[in-house]
Amino acid sequence: MLEDKIKNELFHAYYKRWITVYKEGAIRSVTMAKYLMTHQWLVKLVPNLKVCEMTRISYQQLLNEYAAEHERQTTMDFHHQLKGAVLDAVDEGLIERDPTRKAIIKGKTPRDKKPQYLNQFELHTMLANLDLKQEINWDWFILLLAKTGIRFSEALAVTPKDFDFTHQTLSINKTWNYKGHGGFLPTKNQSSVRKIPLDWQTIIRFSQLLKGLPEDKPIFVRTKGKIYNSTVNSVLTRLCKKANVPNISIHGLRHTHASLLLFAGVSIASVARRLGHASMTTTQKTYLHIIQELENKDIDLVMRSLSSLS
Repeated sequence: MLEDKIKNELFHAYYKRWITVYKEGAIRSVTMAKYLMTHQWLVKLVPNLKVCEMTRISYQQLLNEYAAEHERQTTMDFHHQLKGAVLDAVDEGLIERDPTRKAIIKGKTPRDKKPQYLNQFELHTMLANLDLKQEINWDWFILLLAKTGIRFSEALAVTPKDFDFTHQTLSINKTWNYKGHGGFLPTKNQSSVRKIPLDWQTIIRFSQLLKGLPEDKPIFVRTKGKIYNSTVNSVLTRLCKKANVPNISIHGLRHTHASLLLFAGVSIASVARRLGHASMTTTQKTYLHIIQELENKDIDLVMRSLSSLS
């Protein structure tokens, strides 16, 4: 029987077929790459495990082996990418019981990470050290990220016509395929399509910088060569060192932008829209520590206000 044949199929082969059927063409290429990487780990960790042999113990052992080389959050992602295929196999009668039930997620102790964001003084100091030449360079790129909080791929896709100098806005409606072979791609989600208000100093600077450039060509992709995130991170690292501020990553500029807005009293809803988050829940989860800090300040303010009534 076909069902018996599939039950005795190697699990990594079943998983590869499941990815092809259910995920290929339905998810972004970046996400697809993660599923394919998960498949490679299955080939490495459980090369001989059959579909019918997937039990709670064998599944937990698989997670444990993966966790031995990865941090807990990465192991959690690995678990989520496997779970869909495993549950489908249960629904099809290929596996008797759900082996992912009550799975324990382990992982290596997280490495010391770079600070996620700069405070206002540190950001001001770092920006003061930018070398903003007459022609576009990575310092201009860093300035734009700091002023807008847009994603790395969004910034690479910015063209001159995305700037509305009259209304002082920047339209984000595409990304750049820097992990592939270049070219424009859709945004991460529909919420990522947005218009970001810019301060007048930034508007003036970019209006002068972009004069004469092709309207529909990305301003920061000037060569045919591949662009690496690490290249721009190296520029930012040198800047942070020169300014004597904590060394953050390019993505840390996005966190910095959002953090400064929250500390300035901008609502979570407005910050979520500016960042292009699909929901406020994403913003709340990402910046929970800052929101809690602001709530503590609010409590102090309430107590002072109430005490003044006596």
